[in-house]
Amino acid sequence: MLRTCSIAALVLLLTLPAALAQDLASFDRMDVFDLEWVEDPQISPDGDQVVYVRRGMDIMKDRRTSALWMMHADGTGHEKLTSRETDESSPRWSPDGTRIAFTSSTDDEGTEIFIHYVERHVTAKITQLEKSPSGITWSPDGRKLAFSKLVPESEPQLVSPPDAPEGAEWADPPRVETRLNHELDGVGILDYGFDHLFVVSAEGGTARQVTSGDYHHSSRPSWTPDGERLVFSANRHADWTHERRNTEVYSVSVDDGAITQLTDRFGPNHTPRVAPDGQTIAYLGFEDQIQTYQITNLYLMNRDGSNVREVDTGLDRSINDIAWDENGEGLYIQFDDEGNSKLGHITPDGELTEVASNMGGTSIGRPYGGSADFSVSDGGTIALNQTTPFYPAELGITARGQGEVELITDLNGDLLGRRDLGTVEEIRYESTEDGLDIHGWVLKPPNYDAEREYPLLVEIHGGPITNYGDRFAPEVLLYAAAGYVVFYPNFRGSTSYGEDFGNELYHNFSGGEYQDIIDGVDRLVDDGIVSEDSLYVTGGSAGGTSTAWIVGQTDRFQAAAVQKPVMNWISKTLAADNWYAYADYRYPGWTWENPMDYWEVSPISLVENVETPTLVILGAEDLRTPTWEAKQLFHALKQRRVDTAYVELPGSYHNMAARPSQLISKVDHILAWFERYR
Repeated sequence: MLRTCSIAALVLLLTLPAALAQDLASFDRMDVFDLEWVEDPQISPDGDQVVYVRRGMDIMKDRRTSALWMMHADGTGHEKLTSRETDESSPRWSPDGTRIAFTSSTDDEGTEIFIHYVERHVTAKITQLEKSPSGITWSPDGRKLAFSKLVPESEPQLVSPPDAPEGAEWADPPRVETRLNHELDGVGILDYGFDHLFVVSAEGGTARQVTSGDYHHSSRPSWTPDGERLVFSANRHADWTHERRNTEVYSVSVDDGAITQLTDRFGPNHTPRVAPDGQTIAYLGFEDQIQTYQITNLYLMNRDGSNVREVDTGLDRSINDIAWDENGEGLYIQFDDEGNSKLGHITPDGELTEVASNMGGTSIGRPYGGSADFSVSDGGTIALNQTTPFYPAELGITARGQGEVELITDLNGDLLGRRDLGTVEEIRYESTEDGLDIHGWVLKPPNYDAEREYPLLVEIHGGPITNYGDRFAPEVLLYAAAGYVVFYPNFRGSTSYGEDFGNELYHNFSGGEYQDIIDGVDRLVDDGIVSEDSLYVTGGSAGGTSTAWIVGQTDRFQAAAVQKPVMNWISKTLAADNWYAYADYRYPGWTWENPMDYWEVSPISLVENVETPTLVILGAEDLRTPTWEAKQLFHALKQRRVDTAYVELPGSYHNMAARPSQLISKVDHILAWFERYR
């Protein structure tokens, strides 16, 4: 039941003779509800079985779902782990492979920790927690589980309100806020309290708090082999609210809660992993240079925090996740390289070998990487998720030195095997700004005919500190199915091309990326792939900001769709949920110190130049780029009598694709707007 796939094979499959391709339907908006994908694959210690989170869409409840499924590593015995009908996630095998711990929602008690006994096919809830647990981790002897959760505190009050008469209907009392970081997009107002580490018996019982203090301890802990300590990352500095990136690695005694600080460097130090012999701790981080982008490096230190040394990977790429190998002699590292999520193995002296590529495929929207997940058995078998532009994350099995990933699921074959998704090609060119090499992808629509002229739709990624890649993306597939050639570039400032490239937009966003994008458009026009008279542009978040900047610089595009933009960096920087993240890291100083530095990179400063018909679209509950940002563009264009429309998705936060119907609605509105000007 194993099958081996590569991008080349899939391109061949999806560029079949025209007569056969015409028998296949194009990707349809309702197909979104039928998509399924693999997250968080966890291989058993003996390498025989894999449990994973099977994600999908519920068409009746209009939401994403998650259930645990298990199968043998040879592709047999694929079955649902439990009979429960509520969401399940975070599966983790016990060290002896007899049990699987996981978290799941309950009908009336929120999220709890469950244990599934593999041989008996029995599942039991072992906790009764006030707040949801995260980061569950087995102790080496399999007797305990560590996790983190919020310990609530009372909200502040400035006054004691009078008592309302019995039966009176008074307004709710005011909400008082005193915290620097008090809200989060996708969540809303944060609960008062602090995240702490807990341990609980694997047989159930009362969870015991291990950490203390008015600090957040929310990272997934790593046990020492003797089971006596947890190693974790947190920011326990006195000025932790303002020095938000300055995390350290600590260890805490499970017995008495005594905490020892192991690192001492200004900057993020996180993702600690204790070696199997307990003598070495690997972790990730960098010394903060106060700039837009820095590479996350791999470090090793002794168990007591001494002998810190950086592992020279030779990559000039950020490391996203790590795991010790089966022998404890090296580490598996996950990183993005030129828009492709990869897994490598590295020795302490820096010998790097590539193990797998094309990881991820869990974004299910635009071609971001999502979660590139993997786990390693005691014998070195690796379970991971893998994607291409033609299918979302599937479950794969490989091993160091094997060279290929064998896919053991085909969750979308019944749907995507009956769809013509078009063809995807890489494009590379030089920016006329300074000769910088720019990389991107071009999706050609189904039944593409080189003799025809096609409209171009430019899709600009957000961040901008992130990347697009050769990954599955239903939004761009729907654009292509509507007859557009879709171009999605990784302009300067994108990650996975090195620290210098990623830091190119330091003090230069918006605007610094403009020429890179336009040069790609020119290349496609000059090559005769698209028509100069039929150009369209869109993007979300930072991509929406770039789109607004573009139409303030040129009228080449027939229409634009600006999604959830920052229009005015002065109003954004002190009001969004992450307002504290920009000063000095993106632009020099605070807005009251250097207002013109912020104004000159704000697209609203160019609005008097805009003549392009422009749609403005965002979520009504967006806290990252709040509605007043988009309304500044809409109101300015209305005042200037430029064709425009304003679209709000009710109940949506910054991620407008979180609910499947809203993903569809967003794409429908963009395509409808563009069709008005074709």
